[in-house]
Amino acid sequence: MTNLFDTFDLKGQTLRNRIVMAPMTRTRATEDAVPTDLMRDYYAQRADAGLIITECTQISEGAHGIIRAPGIHDDAQIAAWRKITDAVHEKGGKIFNQIWHPGRTSHPDIMGGKDPVAPSPIAAAGEFFLPTGRVPFTVPRELGIDELPGIVEDFVQAARNARAAGFDGVEIHAANGYLLQQFLEDVSNHRTDAYGGTIENRARLTLEVTDAVIAAWDADHVGVRLSPAGINYGSVSSDRPEIYDHVIRQLSDRNVAYLHVIRPNKASYDAGPVQIEDVPGFTRARYAGPIIVNGGFDHDGADAELGKGDADLVAFGVPFIANPDLVTRLKTGAAYNKPDPATFYGVGPVGYTDYPTLEIAAE
Repeated sequence: MTNLFDTFDLKGQTLRNRIVMAPMTRTRATEDAVPTDLMRDYYAQRADAGLIITECTQISEGAHGIIRAPGIHDDAQIAAWRKITDAVHEKGGKIFNQIWHPGRTSHPDIMGGKDPVAPSPIAAAGEFFLPTGRVPFTVPRELGIDELPGIVEDFVQAARNARAAGFDGVEIHAANGYLLQQFLEDVSNHRTDAYGGTIENRARLTLEVTDAVIAAWDADHVGVRLSPAGINYGSVSSDRPEIYDHVIRQLSDRNVAYLHVIRPNKASYDAGPVQIEDVPGFTRARYAGPIIVNGGFDHDGADAELGKGDADLVAFGVPFIANPDLVTRLKTGAAYNKPDPATFYGVGPVGYTDYPTLEIAAE
């Protein structure tokens, strides 16, 4: 039976195991969104994963949505990412860059006074984190239809830059309540033009971005992340099964490298009302290619998911934060380090690159 430590052929790229390091924001880039040597060390420490997916990476200056999040839109950022991909490859790892636009989940105070953009002028639910504290999200500016080709081109250029930086592929972030999901869901998209209203119209931007990025690289190097049951920032469409049935089938037709889906994880957060309970099963019924599943798995749960055939790879998030040698711990059954949530976001190595491996702990 398939297990976590089997190799996997990801469209011609051999992954040493089926363990994926999930994308996780850690805010260790510079104020100019340039990746740092500390980030290089962090990713290299975790290169035993079959695949690393980076934290969300802004595709343009206009896509600035998290303090000290990295970018992939200028030469300094590309050069800094190259140090990271080289370090991961030297250890035999594979790494995809998650390319991202936050849409309405940003704030004028980190956008040079400019309003965040979105499909419609509807504020996100929740609060934005500024250095001075948490503040409510502001009402975003509605994107004009003439601006949308520019958004598509920003994703395309980000993919080209990621390729130049040595990444093994890119993951288009269409989940977690960010811009592309904002277009998908009717709670955040009240448009009446070709990008709003019907399911086909609301899916248009995500599919245009996917098609354009595929054209710039190829389908074998382009993954897509979706959260069909997520409730981030108030993203809860009234027709979740219908919109995600359409999007997943369309992405299957495009034969992308993989779909990365997030299941409701009620063990760690209140998922609220969920229209799609079995996200992996729902996805497998509509998507023929590789599927990565994320959502609070332990070793046994991951193997069970692989055994059902609804996933080909399993992503681990928080366990990778505190355990740079997570693959070894999963294989041996060793106890995990305890993570420190107070250092998940911040600056410096504490709670980032200083968690001990089993070898260090034994000294």
